[in-house]
Amino acid sequence: MHKTHLIWILPIAVAIFFLFDGPQLLSLDNIRAHRQMLIDFTERHYLMMLLACGIGYSLSTALSLPGGTVLSLLLGFLFGRWMGTLLIVVSATIGAGAVFWLARYLLADWARGRMQQSTLSQKLLDGFQADAFNYLLFLRLVPLFPFWLVNLAPAFTSVAMRTYLVTTFIGIIPGSFIFANLGQSLGGIERLDQLLSWQTLLALSLLGGLALIPVLSKRLQPKPFTD
Repeated sequence: MHKTHLIWILPIAVAIFFLFDGPQLLSLDNIRAHRQMLIDFTERHYLMMLLACGIGYSLSTALSLPGGTVLSLLLGFLFGRWMGTLLIVVSATIGAGAVFWLARYLLADWARGRMQQSTLSQKLLDGFQADAFNYLLFLRLVPLFPFWLVNLAPAFTSVAMRTYLVTTFIGIIPGSFIFANLGQSLGGIERLDQLLSWQTLLALSLLGGLALIPVLSKRLQPKPFTD
């Protein structure tokens, strides 16, 4: 497909999402109201739903659409904690990879403009200069920055696609498991701000801190003496 055609398709897809009231369809209240119907349909058409949910999640990530948290809960609710986690991780990695490729090769001007609107962008870009692998792994493990921003920022650095995909896949596993596990109790969740307790955030922060140890050790190493 020609580059120009693809550039036009992306905003059209986003417009269709909002035109058909996508945010409402992916709202927590709407999912909870139709949860029995979704369970029954999934039981009858398991493989079709597995594929459809995976594609939907990847597209949602690639287009930076709202509703990612509810989708994660939904996948855990429909497919259980283990299959739900696997589906989230694989789908989100594919979607994030698409964002990386689009930002680096097709939509560089648009993506750069969006990043300039955020004061956090330059801090992210500076961090990649020290140790791209561990820094990106830290950003994936600790939910301090918006997911879309972490997807975009590496595209404007020398980070290789392989490094980006590997750190994304590994880094989102803990958070994906948490949301998939919470999804099994979807009926008891009233608000999204109930999901992550301070204990959970602390645990994710400690995991992220481990990823930063190599970066800090490099900075703390004494400089060699020179004559």
